[in-house]
Amino acid sequence: MNKTLTGILTFVFCFSFAVTAYSVNKPKAMINWSETAMDFGQVPYNKPIEVEFKFQNSGMFPLIINNVEPSCGCTVADFPKQPIPAGGEGSIKVTFDAKLSGYFSKTITVHSNTEEKITTLFIKGEVVK
Repeated sequence: MNKTLTGILTFVFCFSFAVTAYSVNKPKAMINWSETAMDFGQVPYNKPIEVEFKFQNSGMFPLIINNVEPSCGCTVADFPKQPIPAGGEGSIKVTFDAKLSGYFSKTITVHSNTEEKITTLFIKGEVVK
C-alpha cells in the first residue's frame, strides 16, 4: 500500500511539473502594429472620431486578443474575437466621442497571448467648437 501511495504521489508531482513547464514555455504569438499612436490634431466638437489600428501576427502561432480596454467611457474599441492565424492580419477599431471641448489623451490597453501580454495604444488631439 505504501508503494502505491508513493507511486501516485510521484505521478501527480511529475504531471504537475510537466503542465507547469508547458504553460510557462507555451508558444506565443507575435504582433506587429502599423502604428500604436494617433495624433488627430484639432477635431470638430460633437463629431465621433474613428481610427483603425492595424496589425499582423508575425509569429508562428495563432494570435488571440483576450480583451481590449479603453481608458474611459468616451472611447469604444471593437476587436477580433476569433484567433488570427500565423501571418494573418487584423485591426482594432477605436471610436472617440468628441463631446467635450479641449485636449484629450486616451489609452487603449490590448491583452493578448504575445510575450508582452499587454500593448498600449494611444490617441490624442484637441476637440474644438
